[in-house]
Amino acid sequence: MAAKAGVGVLGVVLLAVLLFLSVSSWTTAAAKSSPQPINFPHNVHVQQYKMDCQYCHADARRSDYAGLPSVTRCMGCHRITAADRPEIKKLADYFAKKESIPWTRVFKVPEFVYFTHKAHVRAHLRCQTCHGPVETMTTVDATTGPTLANDLLNLVGMRPAPPPLTMGWCVECHRAENATAGRHAPMDCVTCHH
Repeated sequence: MAAKAGVGVLGVVLLAVLLFLSVSSWTTAAAKSSPQPINFPHNVHVQQYKMDCQYCHADARRSDYAGLPSVTRCMGCHRITAADRPEIKKLADYFAKKESIPWTRVFKVPEFVYFTHKAHVRAHLRCQTCHGPVETMTTVDATTGPTLANDLLNLVGMRPAPPPLTMGWCVECHRAENATAGRHAPMDCVTCHH
């Protein structure tokens, strides 16, 4: 009888520790904001104005890199739309100086990995598969990699972990696409490491 009570107490203590770690790491498990020169609200552009990812990231369908829109492309709308807002005034300053916006990179695979957006866009994968729900983000954030906090939060259903962008995650995605979608995502090492 005492052994059963000990197991019950241990279970309660373990549950309490897991709950404490989940709650205490809520802010650290959330993606970290990258300081950007202009606050670009993806959620407004995608949800409210129904802009497709490739309108701004047009290089994704024809290049290794998704690319960023030129200041001229942004000003195509913002010469008129919201021109009086502080963030748009910053944009207009870059445009007036004929300077590119010095964005801080958010998503990056290791240097020794060859990754091309073009192949993934042509395979009709949604951008959110790798980048998470960008369309809901005010500021695009990326905390990648498996962590205890992310795993615990995901386990209790509080916040799903962002895609880890690890080799194992990519390989599993290729396997799943080949098995369920009938695609031919390459599985050999030299595809990404050459």
